[in-house]
Amino acid sequence: MKKKAKRKYPPKKFGPIALTGSGFKGTSLLRWLENDPSLPHVIFLDKKKPSQILKKTKFYKIDLTENLADVQLFEILKKEGIDTLVHTALPATPPRNMAVAHELMSVGSMYVCNAASEAGVRKMILTSTADVYGAFPDNPNYITEDHPPRAGLTIRFLADKIDAERQFLKYGKKHPERIVTILRPSTILGPTIHSYKTRYLSRIFVPTVLGFDPLVQFIHEQDLLSGFHLSIKKDCPGIFNLASEGVIPLKKAIRLIGKFPVPLSLLGLKSLTQLLWFLDISPAPATHLDFLKYMCVVAIDRAQEKMGFEPRYSAKESLLDFVGAERLREVNLAVEGAKTL
Repeated sequence: MKKKAKRKYPPKKFGPIALTGSGFKGTSLLRWLENDPSLPHVIFLDKKKPSQILKKTKFYKIDLTENLADVQLFEILKKEGIDTLVHTALPATPPRNMAVAHELMSVGSMYVCNAASEAGVRKMILTSTADVYGAFPDNPNYITEDHPPRAGLTIRFLADKIDAERQFLKYGKKHPERIVTILRPSTILGPTIHSYKTRYLSRIFVPTVLGFDPLVQFIHEQDLLSGFHLSIKKDCPGIFNLASEGVIPLKKAIRLIGKFPVPLSLLGLKSLTQLLWFLDISPAPATHLDFLKYMCVVAIDRAQEKMGFEPRYSAKESLLDFVGAERLREVNLAVEGAKTL
């Protein structure tokens, strides 16, 4: 008896995709969208055109902090018939001008949601951060998505990210027939990542808070992109934590990458950090020091069960890949400097 041949199904067709943001997340996603043949129509929305060559992506110049940006955005989304919008425009590093950051994250996200609502966008994806939970002494060992985001109580930068999340959740309540996905990655590390956290880890002598050694958690940049791919290719409504497997004590993580932890009193470190922040030397204001005292470690069970998310890199592997790339950059700079001399 002949075996029945397996029926071949045509590849799933995806509707047009819109992408905001030109940071690591936006440009890396754009590169993937450009190279995926199942995603034929992409539009990129930002203040400046990306440096990479665009073959199938149409660029629209738009500033989400300007008045009536939602009207301009609605016209674009409607004209292009956008099915999925991925909003990656929230900055990863605290900017010097918090007022502009507020306009981009809180007001800009409101404009995005208003425009998408009127244009009938079926799926909305927001990249946030696990830091919105905040670092508090009463945090559970592993924070689930049901835990309230409390970082806005002490950190204005994260309060604006929480507000952006609130805009997307409001969109979901208004349109229950549509899909809203919010991704909360832990600290992102990898060969191409540049943020205030990588600047902190890049110092030879890394300041820590005397008497504290919290567990820290990372996610490799490739695993983060994997999470994005899953949320685009599948319908995954809800909030999802993303992280690598495993945690590492902060001081051990510093030693693993060949640096030296320098414990300082909290009062002295606060004063020094704030002074250096005003002098544009510190990578973040003193309000972020709680993350050097208390752990903010997230559970990824929901992402594993509902999205099929499986990180390829452990926390230790993510850290070592980051430091390997950092050392390679230092060697290249030394070689270039020698050539110049």
